[in-house]
Formats: sequence, structure tokens, C-alpha cells
Amino acid sequence: MNSFRRIRAIAVNTVLEAIRHRVLYALLFFALILIGGGMLLATLSYVERERILQDLGLASIRLFGVAIALFVGVGLIHKEVDRRTIYTILSKPVSRTHFLIGKYLGLVATLWLQVVIMAAAFVGVSLLAGAPLDSGHAAAIGLIAVELALVVSVAVLFSSFTTPMLASLFTVGIYIVGHLSRDLRELGRQSDADSVRYVTEFLYRVFPDLESFNLSIQAVHGLTITSREVGFPVAYAACYAALLLLVASWVFSRRDFR
Repeated sequence: MNSFRRIRAIAVNTVLEAIRHRVLYALLFFALILIGGGMLLATLSYVERERILQDLGLASIRLFGVAIALFVGVGLIHKEVDRRTIYTILSKPVSRTHFLIGKYLGLVATLWLQVVIMAAAFVGVSLLAGAPLDSGHAAAIGLIAVELALVVSVAVLFSSFTTPMLASLFTVGIYIVGHLSRDLRELGRQSDADSVRYVTEFLYRVFPDLESFNLSIQAVHGLTITSREVGFPVAYAACYAALLLLVASWVFSRRDFR
């Protein structure tokens, strides 16, 4: 129970610190502008206006969610170390693992709050444009939130031992490869070289399969989304994030702050 309270206290403090970050509001503002601007872009097309609007809206939520995770989240752990406030925190009965998990949960809570705001804007714009909304859109937005939680765990891992700049670059790299790993594997299977097939299969197995969280096409086109398409990515993200946090905790516990 004491451990839970310590983690909760750090998470709450992280949320309060993150919402004071000016970059967060700038990114959120541009996200809302882009979601609302979808109505203007949709008018430029004579066909599938609603689908263009919603596709742009879902892409905006994902893109700016990742941007918030990078620009706001990556620097928070480094800031504690740079300002020497981490010594004050760790001088109390708080382990480095509690500190890291609390930071992670606070960052995820902050991100999910931004997703809720962007989702509300998406729903409002869709209603104004007369675009259909159903459970598929809720599932797509929900998996975006889960994907962002996984991306945050990647950012926390790199933040535990390197600078914010490098952590951002590494996280972006993992994010891009994670969305391309399926295509790389398919290309590798068509290759005649065994080494290419092995490498692409290795990349697919090791890096997170972030494309499994993308249900935008199904939602926008009103296709049926099965419970497995939602449940499996959620379980996958939980296991993968837990593994990354375990590694991050091990690395962070051995880090020398001097």
C-alpha cells in the first residue's frame, strides 16, 4: 500500500508538472486546428468527404499524441536529474523503480487527457459535418491511446540512460520501424536471400508491431471490428510496456547521477 501511494504521488506530480509545459498546449492547439481544418479539406473533394475528414482527424490524434509524448515526456526524467531534485525524491523512502513507474503513469495520464480532448473535438467536427460515428471510431481512438502508452514506455526506457535529444531520436526511430515492420517482413519473405528474410523477421519480432493499433481504415469505412482486433493489441501493449519498464528500471537503478 505504501508503494502504491508513493507511485501515485509521483504520478500526480508528473501530471501537474506536464500540464504546466507550454509545448503541450501549443501541440494541442495545432492538433485541434488540424482536426477542425479537416472540414475545409473535405470540401475540396466531391466524394467521400466524411471519410477524408475522419481519416485526417484520427491521423491528427495519433501524430500529435506522439509529438506530445516526445516533446513533453522525454525531458521530464532528465529535468529531475539536471535540476538535482531527484536527490531530494530518492532521499525519501522512494526507490528508483517507484520513481520511474510513477513518471510513466503520470505521462500516460497526461497523454490520455490530451487524447480525450482531441477525441471530443473529433466527435464535434464529425457531428457538424454529418459524418457517421459508431463503436468502430471509439475502438480506433482507444487503440491510439494504448499505442501512445506503449510509445511512452519506449521513451521512458531511453530517458533512463541518455539525453532527451537522443531519447527522442531513438523513440522516433522505434516508432517508424514499428509501423513499417509488417511491410518489411513481407518484403523480406519475397527475397531470395536468406539473410534478408532473417533480418526482416528479426525486426518484426523484436520491435513493437505498432500497426496492429491502427484501426483507422476500418473505422472510417464502417468495417466490422472484431473483439480480437482490439483485445490482442491491448494485451500485447501491456506485456511489451511492462517488459520495457522492467528493463528501464534495471538500467535506471544502476545509473550514476554524479
